[in-house]
Amino acid sequence: MPEPILTVEGLKTYFQLRSGVLKAVDGLSFSLAPGEVLCIVGESGSGKSVTAQSIMRLIDPPGEVVEGHIRYGDTDLLSLPEQKMERIRGDRICMIFQDPMTALNPVFTIGAQIAEGLREHQGLGRREAKAKAIELLRLVGIPQAEARFGDYPHQFSGGMRQRVVIAGAIACQPDILIADEPTTALDVTIQAQILKLLSEIQKRLHSAMILITHDLGVVAAMADRVLVMYAGRMVEYGDVETVFREPKHPYTIGLMDSIIRLGGARDAELRSIPGMPLVPVDPPPGCRFRFRCDEAHERCETETPPPRDLRDGHSVACHLLAAEKA
Repeated sequence: MPEPILTVEGLKTYFQLRSGVLKAVDGLSFSLAPGEVLCIVGESGSGKSVTAQSIMRLIDPPGEVVEGHIRYGDTDLLSLPEQKMERIRGDRICMIFQDPMTALNPVFTIGAQIAEGLREHQGLGRREAKAKAIELLRLVGIPQAEARFGDYPHQFSGGMRQRVVIAGAIACQPDILIADEPTTALDVTIQAQILKLLSEIQKRLHSAMILITHDLGVVAAMADRVLVMYAGRMVEYGDVETVFREPKHPYTIGLMDSIIRLGGARDAELRSIPGMPLVPVDPPPGCRFRFRCDEAHERCETETPPPRDLRDGHSVACHLLAAEKA
């Protein structure tokens, strides 16, 4: 295995709310190798987007990264002064947000917004930056790129706006791309086009990519490894084939069972995970999934299950596995 380009260790990102402390990310650890695609999956509120924002150092009050390390190569991003972090953010590590309309500034042309990053991070002159921005618009499939350089975000469809956001993110050929549910607001056909474009660009640049999604079909098509999150914690982590073929955590198994499968009985009932996702505001001790788990027992109520390495990097945080081995 090559040395990881990104290593997250014991990350804790909390929000101080009037109702208590929201432990949005609570002790998360994972790594990302050069050229690898890591998919982070889980229901809404599991901490996926907060993880991405923590890596980018985009957490605003009342949120705060209270503990942990985020290492880009040998550099701990959490210890960098903001000025040095700005040189990395948007240059070596870039993020594609799920809503392109809010990611783009409505009062500037799309060409100016892409060219700004090129001038800031690569030191290009105005004319060079414009030429490069037009080239990037062509690369992501914007028709008549030169003519559309001077258009504003509202003049583009949702799918075309997302292509513009992708063009801005890849402008400096980053080492790491973070895509936060980049197809959420798009119809199915456009989703497929955007995901294909992301895959092609990631392979062309040989960038590592973190793809945040709730769509297991996307995970199966794009991921090398999968990180499953629930209520701010990792519950399962491993290569995509192992996690899909041999899921071990009850939550992961529940997600897999909720998928409609080709070849299944037409009148088969679609299974779902009972209950509602836990909102981790001053969460009780023990396993956070136990309230929805049919296999929960007394130990799950008092002890937080630590991640257990099964084999070949496959980790699961569940007391059931410890009971099976005992």
